[in-house]
Amino acid sequence: MFCSRVFQMLLPVFVALVLLPAEASRLSFNGLRQQRQATTAVTHSVKLQRHPLSFAQLRRSRSRMMSRMSRRAGCKEVHASEYYGKIAVGSPPQEFTVVFDTGSGNLLLPSKSCTDEACKSHKRFDAAASKTALDVAFDDQPDKAVEKGGDRDVVTITFGTGEISGIFIKDDICVGNICTHGDFVAATQESDEPFGLVPFDGIFGLSLPQMSEAPHFNIFDCMIRDKVLKSNMFA
Repeated sequence: MFCSRVFQMLLPVFVALVLLPAEASRLSFNGLRQQRQATTAVTHSVKLQRHPLSFAQLRRSRSRMMSRMSRRAGCKEVHASEYYGKIAVGSPPQEFTVVFDTGSGNLLLPSKSCTDEACKSHKRFDAAASKTALDVAFDDQPDKAVEKGGDRDVVTITFGTGEISGIFIKDDICVGNICTHGDFVAATQESDEPFGLVPFDGIFGLSLPQMSEAPHFNIFDCMIRDKVLKSNMFA
């Protein structure tokens, strides 16, 4: 038996990524990879906010929480909430608010080409405005550009209360001043629920690569590949 209680406030939290001195400076915030010298390790903290789930989301997720909590001995209450913060994508950088989700492995952002209300009510990524953006044809060929008039993959990802469909784009992705180059899903369609109800623009998946479309879609793994982290972990 447990009781469910949601705190009606925003709680500042921080995600810390530790930079590797020489390599971290290789990728700058504007994606221009300028070389510079660094002699001491630094830690970058990205401010997050805690937001309670909406009543509709709580009602839909109640059965999942009950199942999960029933397996946790001694648990007395559930804090249903989501933590989100800011990232930048493209050159020049376009800023987005994303929820940091350890249950998924992809970066999902609304695309400028998405005309659904769920997309239009949030910031949308404009690939044409980024000089480093590359339209990717297939998820298993992360560096292959879409040929003129050629085919490209369209992926549909289903969530508990909705789904998105989108295409693949490769670009510079920065969390604070920690940057990498990776692939992400640019949504061309989004269901009204839950995406029209949430306060964030997209989803930043922090799960293992097995949960990603392909290795280059796991942004944290891309940071490890580019050696921009002092330690290959986040907290």
